[in-house]
Amino acid sequence: MPAGEFCHPSPPPPPAGSEEEEEWVWTQIKAEARRDAEAEPALASYLYSTILSHSSLERSLSFHLGNKLCSSTLLSTLLYDLFLNIFSNDASLRSATVADLRAARFRDPACVSFSHCLLNYKGFLACQAHRVAHKLWTQSRRPLALALQSRISDVFAVDIHPAAKIGKGILFDHATGVVVGETAVIGNNVSILHHVTLGGTGKFGGDRHPKIGDGVLIGAGATILGNIKIGEGAKIGAGSVVLIDVPPRTTAVGNPARLVGGKEQPTKHEEIPGESMDHTSFIADWSDYII
Repeated sequence: MPAGEFCHPSPPPPPAGSEEEEEWVWTQIKAEARRDAEAEPALASYLYSTILSHSSLERSLSFHLGNKLCSSTLLSTLLYDLFLNIFSNDASLRSATVADLRAARFRDPACVSFSHCLLNYKGFLACQAHRVAHKLWTQSRRPLALALQSRISDVFAVDIHPAAKIGKGILFDHATGVVVGETAVIGNNVSILHHVTLGGTGKFGGDRHPKIGDGVLIGAGATILGNIKIGEGAKIGAGSVVLIDVPPRTTAVGNPARLVGGKEQPTKHEEIPGESMDHTSFIADWSDYII
């Protein structure tokens, strides 16, 4: 560093949910894109068209989703206008997008930057597209919402019914094979890994899908069926099959799933697993057979 120059650290991120948060994240994304374009000229045109040429996060995201989800009969320009109109007119959706970006960046050690998540994380992209499909569903534009669901499933291998309700701060980690049914509800700050099913139990109609509380962590390959409640801060082990309610702050594992510590006095944890991403702390409690 030349004499007389000082290294100024980046300012800390504003509090989650603050009015300044969206602008701060967008500033970070643009700085990351410029850095990557300089480091890898082969990506310069791509980064310019998807990020650097846009004036806001919602414009960049709408452009990117439009290009990802378009087809020969569902044009990217139509999708861009659709996404941009909905994101621009709904501050709660923009806030959820920022919370999802932060969830990926700070929970997933493989996420090296906000721009990496925005461009490459199909779980994040599928979730944002679902938010638009859900908005269309609530506006009684159901044929378009279902068409969008189909494209999301085709492109991202994530199948979420447009009626499903999803909170903010969501991490779909890897995301391949995630299925979320029509009457499912997912709370805030939930982390869900690949090949997770939130499904029904048969051909019954009505309210038939799981309700996932805030801060829940659901491991890879878990199947949760029926109109049951997974309590706030609960943890569902990978590969588990859950058919009954899981109390808050407990861990369920196995097929059929059982509570670590037993159903009478299950072991409870203090951390929020949806944020800590701690998948394996229950192993020692579950069995004395350790490989």
